[in-house]
Order: sequence, then structure tokens, then C-alpha cells
Amino acid sequence: MELKPVKNVTFVEGGVCAAKGFRANGIQCGLAHAGATVTAKKNDLALIVADTECTAAAVYTTNKVKGAPILVTKEHLKNGRARAVIVNSVNANTCNADGVEKANMMCELAAKELGIDPEDVIVASTGVIGQVLPIEPIANGMKSLAEGLTYDGNPRALEAIMTTDTRKKEIAVQFEMGGKTCTMGGMLKGSGMIHPNMATTLTFITTDAAISEELVQRALSDVVKVTLNRASVDGDTSTNDMVCVMASGSAGNKPVTKEDEEFEKFQNALYAIMMNLARMMARDGEGATKLIECAVSGAETEKIAETVAKSVICSSLFKAMIFGQDANAGRIYCAIGYSDADFDINKVDVDMASEAGRIALGRKGCLVEFSEEEAAKILKEEVIEVIISLGNGPGSAVAWGCDLTYDYVKINGDYRS
Repeated sequence: MELKPVKNVTFVEGGVCAAKGFRANGIQCGLAHAGATVTAKKNDLALIVADTECTAAAVYTTNKVKGAPILVTKEHLKNGRARAVIVNSVNANTCNADGVEKANMMCELAAKELGIDPEDVIVASTGVIGQVLPIEPIANGMKSLAEGLTYDGNPRALEAIMTTDTRKKEIAVQFEMGGKTCTMGGMLKGSGMIHPNMATTLTFITTDAAISEELVQRALSDVVKVTLNRASVDGDTSTNDMVCVMASGSAGNKPVTKEDEEFEKFQNALYAIMMNLARMMARDGEGATKLIECAVSGAETEKIAETVAKSVICSSLFKAMIFGQDANAGRIYCAIGYSDADFDINKVDVDMASEAGRIALGRKGCLVEFSEEEAAKILKEEVIEVIISLGNGPGSAVAWGCDLTYDYVKINGDYRS
């Protein structure tokens, strides 16, 4: 799936190691589900480290049940500073009596090897909820994890955060800010239990741009609303969602301290990273075969457009329709109609498109005749666009989802095994 371009940024390689002064590594330390043995060779423990102290910010799940790592990270980021991220897969460290203790121990173990303060460590976990996290494998693997840190270690770290993901999700961009070339990179895990708000994910973003902690937080909080918060796979919001940004300032630009043109450049680069990661995540939804992009325009407000777009991409009937490659346009109008949004259905137009072409499915609230043959060609493609016009208003929004397949049930029917 191709990256979607954004003005004034250039795609580069390197993920979280693309920016100056960031190292990463991932190892298999031996974590396993309760009752299971470790047989696979996939990495399960990752570390990202900055050479210097960074300004940092994060956004977390809206689920009332929150993983212990989130509680610890929130405390550590109260000062807006961080140097490292330690993260494990397999076990979410959630709904455990000793969860906070274990999350703190992970920070202490990493900090000891790196020679930094434990409070400068961001901690995250992903995997099965409700199983006690064994700290021994993590403690035993920390030395080799730290010793293996390199400036091109992003692939090893990325593998370590994957669970049911089938595709690696990372991206990096370069952009000009303050007369300097700045770089930003990110990696994401997320395939199931994905639903606004926030879409289920662990996302780690690094940049060598210099920017205050207040503005890093503001940029992240704003951009997450129009990217990860508009992606859905299955209607379930995870307990462990976290998106964090670390900005080192190594690019040498004058630090951004106010919402000016330079701040907009930073925010634009962040959007390029997070929008493309959101698309990758939706495409890799558990069992998915297609990415769905729903673009709504002509609404009275952006919020109305967003509500309609989310309603469509969250519809199980619509998602099954895309999997079956059946252009049952009534399902789209149905999902539009039950959305909690104010619009005139008699003004609603619906089109469907892909690389194979574009056809009209409905005009002014009514279905129209179309070529089933052309529709079938469109639906065979990997990326399917649903284009909805609600009228002549200024509001618009885009949301991302995936088809609903037999494999989604298979994957989640025996997730712990």
C-alpha cells in the first residue's frame, strides 16, 4: 500500500531511528502466554533511546480501564521530558494487582542499563489482558537489549511491539523548519481491538526538531483527533493505547515556543506521520483484505462530517459488503442515516472509487442505477474509497477502516493460544 503524500514533507527511510540521535533495539526475552511455551523467534521487548534529553508528550486510551504502564508513563511525563521508551508485547500488564510495580520495575531496569533517571523512561505494554507480567525474562534480557542499541535498530524494535499485526508499520519524513532540515519518524503496532477514540495502538514517534513540551503536547493532541481517532477495525477500544512523541532538538533549529508558521510546519509533519500510520493500521486490521477510506464533504461542520464518516467505516454490514465485493449501496445510506449527525438526507450523494475507477451509487438520498460490472472491478482493488457529499457546507472529514472477514473471528476465537 502506497504512502499518501502530504505537502512540504519528503518520505525517507529509518522509522524511529531516522531522526538524529535516536537508537533502538528489539530482542526476544522469552515472554509467553500463561501455560504456553516460547517457541517462536519473534522479538518481544524493545527499547528506543535518545542521545540527549527530549521534550515529550503523549495521548492515551479513553478506556476507563487503563494498563499499568499508562499510569506510570503519565506520572513520568508530567515534566514533559523523556530519554527512552521500554515496551513489551505478549502481555498487556493490565488488570493486575502488581501491574504498577512491574511497570516501574521495567523503567528502573532500563534506566540502570542506560545510566539515566527511571522517571525519564516511558513504559508501554501490549498483549493479553489480565495475565500477570513475569518480570524475570525482562530483567534477564535488559543488558543485551541495551548493548544492542544501534542507530539503525528500528526494524528489531518494530518487530518486538507486534502482536497480531501481519504488516510492519513505520514511516519517516524530512521537512524544513527554522532554516534547518528536520526529520521525524514513527512506528506503530495495531491490528485488532481498534476503535475511536483512540484507535487501539502503541505509537512511538521521534524527531530531532526543537520544540517546547507545551507545543509538542498541543500538536499531538490536535493531530491525533484527525488521524488515529478516525480509524476503526472492530468497535473495541483497548486498555493500553498510547501515542508518544520525543523531540531531541538535534537538528539545530531555533526552538519553537509559540503557535506560528514554524509550529504549523511541525504539526504538518506530525500529520504526515500519523495519517499514514493510521491508514497502515486500518489496512492491517485483523483478517482484513482491504483498506476503506471514507471521505465526507459538504457538511455544516467538521464534526458532522466526522460523525458520518465514522458511522460508515464502523458498520459491520458495510464492512462485510466490502469483503464480499458486493456494491450494496443501501448499506452505506443506512449507516449514514443512523449516525448521530444533523443533515438533510435528501441532499446526500454517494460515490465509490478505487484505482479501477469511480461510480455513482446514490444521488439526493436515492440509489441510482450503476454497472455491476464496473462496481465489481472497483471492489477488487486493495484500497476502496467511499465519497459522500452532505450538501454545500464547509465541513469535511476522512475516516479509515477495513473489511470484515472470516479470519477476524478465527484470530480472536483463540487469541490467547
